Amino acid sequence: MLNIGDKVPDLLGVDENGNEIRVSDYAGRRLVIYFYPKDSTPGCTAEACSFRDGMCELADAGYAVVGVSGDSIASHGRFKEKQQLNFPLVADVDKATIMAFGAWGEKKMAGRVYMGIIRSTFVISNGVVERVITKVDTKNAAKQILLG
Repeated sequence: MLNIGDKVPDLLGVDENGNEIRVSDYAGRRLVIYFYPKDSTPGCTAEACSFRDGMCELADAGYAVVGVSGDSIASHGRFKEKQQLNFPLVADVDKATIMAFGAWGEKKMAGRVYMGIIRSTFVISNGVVERVITKVDTKNAAKQILLG
């Protein structure tokens, strides 16, 4: 997983509209990049809605938000529309960005071990990791950023 002080890749991927999303697009602001396992699941929906509902406070504090998962552009489009999300979702179907950030690894659930996206949040400033959150509170994800 990327650590504080590490430089991040500029190209994150394409969003739900097929537009390229780059870290450099957010120059002058802190960028929150959060990795989540799957659109429209309970925890992922709670996390996305936390960022949606906290967007005014985040923007006032100089933050922008981008969500990333391995879901398709179409899935992201449906998820964004249904939840009225006010930030882009990167469709990283080849998992290039997920792997580059180290957000892919072994997970355990109900006694089962498998590989998947590790829920994690990175705060980026000037293309460099400023903060990493691995114990994400999905219902209070925006507050975790704001309360530092």
